[in-house]
Amino acid sequence: MAAIVTPLGARNPLCTTIRKAIQKGLRTDDGLVVAEGFHLLEEAHRSRCPIETVIGTEAALQNWRALEHSHPETRIFSVDPVTFATFSTTDTPQGILALVRLPEWTLADLLRFPALVVLLDGLQDPGNAGAVVRSAEAFGATGVVFLKGSASPYHPKTLRAAAGSLFRVPFLTAPDLPDFDFPVYATAKADAAPIDAINWRESCGVVIGSEGRGVRPEILAACQPVTIPTETVESLNAAVAAGILLYEVRRQRNRP
Repeated sequence: MAAIVTPLGARNPLCTTIRKAIQKGLRTDDGLVVAEGFHLLEEAHRSRCPIETVIGTEAALQNWRALEHSHPETRIFSVDPVTFATFSTTDTPQGILALVRLPEWTLADLLRFPALVVLLDGLQDPGNAGAVVRSAEAFGATGVVFLKGSASPYHPKTLRAAAGSLFRVPFLTAPDLPDFDFPVYATAKADAAPIDAINWRESCGVVIGSEGRGVRPEILAACQPVTIPTETVESLNAAVAAGILLYEVRRQRNRP
């Protein structure tokens, strides 16, 4: 039996709630994230995150039919394409989004031994922040911390760039560097040990700085600086640097 689909008008309070959450890059007042597009919908399903609401155009909702039997409690609403476009954050909307409840993580969840905690320091671009989280999952990081000044993990663009990883990777937001009982390394441009000279086999943290200024001086002072050797170019995109560094950690930990 097909689920009941309720039509929504553009001025419905639920539509207003979604627009507000998107504009602020935060969760809704009910603690839900806005996950737009079929891929994120499928990733939320695969990650067993509660999908509390699905909203889409009539055409797009046909693609929800394959999943709705697994989510009998999900509320389903239809909107016209013009209304959907008012809260879409993509250039070519797919016509469907979900309100998803993410897991609530604690610091202990990030510290599975051997810990590999990725800390984002002032990484403001949601696309870069999400890409780092995706690399963190790919290379076995145990968690991610969004420090002060970084993009919100709940921003739709962060969620989209993370491609589902934020549904699974433990993460927290924090104003300052947490007090860890293991070394924390920070990427620096020069006068630092190259990443392949560091022993990454034990628990550690790695700080990825902002696109423009890098790691804040006060954070860098509390860390051990490391650098990624390059030729002719002085620095790398933050997400690229994170991927290279995390690959080196993974390479060493997998080595006999």
